[in-house]
Amino acid sequence: MKYGKAMAVCLCIFLLSGMIPDTGVSKNHTGVLLVSATTTQQQIKDKEEEKEELEQKDRENDKNLDELKKKQKQLKKELDELGDRMDEVISRLEDLESQIAVKEQEIGESGQALAQAHEKETDQYESMVTKIRYIYENKEKSFLGAILKEKSFSDVLNTADYVERIAQYDRRTMDDYCNNRVLIEELDGKLQYEKIQLDALQEQAKEEQGKVTELIQKATKTLEKYADKIADAEQRAREYEEELKQAEKDLQYLKKKLAEEIALSQAAANGAWRDISQVTFSEGDRKLLANIIYCEAGGESYEGKLAVGSVVINRLLSSKFPNTLTGVVYQKNQFSPAASGRLALALEKDKATAACYRAADEAMAGKTNVGTCVFFRRPVEGLTGIVIGGHIFY
Repeated sequence: MKYGKAMAVCLCIFLLSGMIPDTGVSKNHTGVLLVSATTTQQQIKDKEEEKEELEQKDRENDKNLDELKKKQKQLKKELDELGDRMDEVISRLEDLESQIAVKEQEIGESGQALAQAHEKETDQYESMVTKIRYIYENKEKSFLGAILKEKSFSDVLNTADYVERIAQYDRRTMDDYCNNRVLIEELDGKLQYEKIQLDALQEQAKEEQGKVTELIQKATKTLEKYADKIADAEQRAREYEEELKQAEKDLQYLKKKLAEEIALSQAAANGAWRDISQVTFSEGDRKLLANIIYCEAGGESYEGKLAVGSVVINRLLSSKFPNTLTGVVYQKNQFSPAASGRLALALEKDKATAACYRAADEAMAGKTNVGTCVFFRRPVEGLTGIVIGGHIFY
């Protein structure tokens, strides 16, 4: 690519220029920082060991983060199940309350009926007592008077029979009232017993509701603790990522990295390229590209976001890089957010903005504002390329 020769020259200047023996570091007349080849090897080794240690800590943190998220997911599942159980308990309580209300209404109605039965029975009893007392006190006068009034013996018999029937009717009525009262008392007793059972079921449901509420509160508190632990792990991931970036900024490490990148950039420029129309994107590629843009250039202008997206797509089109978007993004030692776990966090919550998605769409359609550049980083001395915002593309 067009910047390849300039970068190769810069690299040669780095490696071949004169040195200060004491420190192994000097500057040429252009102000470019130079490093001794005799000390570079050991310094690169030391820096790589430091970087490997950071990466190991980062992997362990990622593993711990994954375990925490699994436990968090299980707790959320248990909390959902407790929520369903609570819904069932509340539904059962509502049903019991409805049944109790109906039962109380039935008990009220039976109580009214029982009071009316008692009243009718009392009235009938008092009526019979009054009649009996009257007949007893006036039996001779009344009975004889009734007989003397009759004109024939048959009329006398009819009158006597009538009086007897009245007495029998009063007795039957009294018996009916008594029987009806007994039935109502039995019904009332049954309703009272059923209400006692419903009250007991209601108490059991309330007790279960209390237990479920306690379990939900406990699970919620535990979930909050895991959320705090996850937040701490995510913070550590960001810190490791920053430390890794800092290690990469070290001049000795950067020399080797730049040499590899420049060589690969030149090889890509001279290698085979396919057209964007030949690329078949997989489901999720758009979200992945938008979120890596967010992680690498979330604070940059739209042009900076499009430039990062263009680099990713350029790698996809080049024969020197993986032929899938996933392979490009997760290629080892390429995009630090993918290695540190920050990309995974962004994907989980889809933090990519509308501008990130727009840049992803344009890059996936073949638009580029950095030509065929396949690398970018923070600007460093001696590195030339297309500068957009806080990045230089080469």
